[in-house]
Amino acid sequence: MRNFGPGVTIDNPAFIHETALIYGKVYIAEGASLWPYVVIRSEMHEVRIGKRTNIQDFVMIHVGNETPTIIGENCSITHHCTIHGAEVGDNCLIGINSTLMDGSKIGRNSIVAGHSIVTEGTLIPRLATEWYVKEDDPTVWVFKLREGVKFHDGADFTAEDVVFSLDRARSEGSNLKQLHAEVAEVRAVDDYTV
Repeated sequence: MRNFGPGVTIDNPAFIHETALIYGKVYIAEGASLWPYVVIRSEMHEVRIGKRTNIQDFVMIHVGNETPTIIGENCSITHHCTIHGAEVGDNCLIGINSTLMDGSKIGRNSIVAGHSIVTEGTLIPRLATEWYVKEDDPTVWVFKLREGVKFHDGADFTAEDVVFSLDRARSEGSNLKQLHAEVAEVRAVDDYTV
């Protein structure tokens, strides 16, 4: 494997193609892969690539003026993407030829459609930061809500608002009832967990 310079840390990757170019403060985690013509450049912040993440052909990764670029574990950054000063959570798929701009944050388990542009400061998903199936009960989903979201009147958006909205959507006479027919119960665990 080539020597990429003093700021580059490579921790037992699965594969780095000989045409990949890496400059500056960059960390590549175990099992990650960089395919042909990937360019990763970091002049003032850092770039971090998580475990088992694959960075496919012709991807450009760069830092923003005020933001590093952090890509989580088990991600696929597909062909011709540009990731510029953005954060990508674990288990994400970033579709072909997408662009993620400075300060954008893609939450874990998200998919960004091919040819998308995610503009500066955009948060995806907007209302929940993560969701998962409960380990001890596969019929229960847990949603963690983004803190600090406000309604137009300044009131906080909380788990009780989610419960109210879903109960209303599931009520008799609602046009949305059939969409939620398999939901047995919606419960607030705390202010930001449903």
